[in-house]
Amino acid sequence: MLTPLLGLQAALSAFTLYYLGTWWTGAAKAKSVAGAPAEAKADGFPNLLQLVMGFVTNFFDTLGIGSFAPTTAAFKFLKMVPDRLIPGTLNVGHTLPTITQAFIYTTIIEIDMTTLILMIAAAVAGSWLGSGVVASWPKRKVQIGMGSALLAAAALFTYKNLPSITGQPNLLSGGELGTTDLEGMRLVIGIVGNFALGALMTLGIGMYAPCMILVGLLGMSPAAAFPIMMGSCAFLMPIASARFVEKQAYALKPSLGLAIGGIPAVLIAALIVKSMDVTTMRWLVVVVVTIAATMMLRSAAKGE
Repeated sequence: MLTPLLGLQAALSAFTLYYLGTWWTGAAKAKSVAGAPAEAKADGFPNLLQLVMGFVTNFFDTLGIGSFAPTTAAFKFLKMVPDRLIPGTLNVGHTLPTITQAFIYTTIIEIDMTTLILMIAAAVAGSWLGSGVVASWPKRKVQIGMGSALLAAAALFTYKNLPSITGQPNLLSGGELGTTDLEGMRLVIGIVGNFALGALMTLGIGMYAPCMILVGLLGMSPAAAFPIMMGSCAFLMPIASARFVEKQAYALKPSLGLAIGGIPAVLIAALIVKSMDVTTMRWLVVVVVTIAATMMLRSAAKGE
């Protein structure tokens, strides 16, 4: 019998095949496009650093750190990817690990399927709109957008860590209180909010902390954020990635490193480690991301 969950996962499988097909054909097509950046048509296997980056960022993403902001900071510090190509590289490279997370968390965490499907659909629509805009932006606008997104991510990470200092819980503190569904106006607000988060996702702000805040404000259990967040990202990222690949607005080898290194990291974190204290790591991310945001905005101001 086809249950709503099986139907959702079957659709996710179809999206995965679509993503793999568009990436394969897009990478092949880029080699014959005269104006395509060299990074979009580079041959060869990703190097060890790119694979390790994929493993580390997706390991901690599965445990709740998020992968976009740390990866962006690493790309900026190591000068591995040109600033203009970072949003596309993030989306293309982190898609397969995120899809793996979605299959796991939609299976092990109970949530109302109507709420989940509508929230996912809203995020996909937002990402389709956002990716088409961001992929066409010039470098300076991307630098300003990503610098601002990194500062927002640093603020959210700080908010997440505040209970470790104040001893007072907040909307990102965890726990199991709250509902697993939305109805009426709360559902409308959730759909609109996830649409906005889907659009911002393509710029590199990530969905983990914003989604946790959204579901908390709507009275849902913090645990419900995991299938909503992972499911939304797993469906929206293939759509966003296809548009970045189509416009050759990404770096191929770093994307492969994130994908290949990320999948085993997700399996280890979700099925073996399951949970760990990442407060100290999150504070480190705040510092690194803030510095990277400053560098990004400084480059934009100088026209570098």
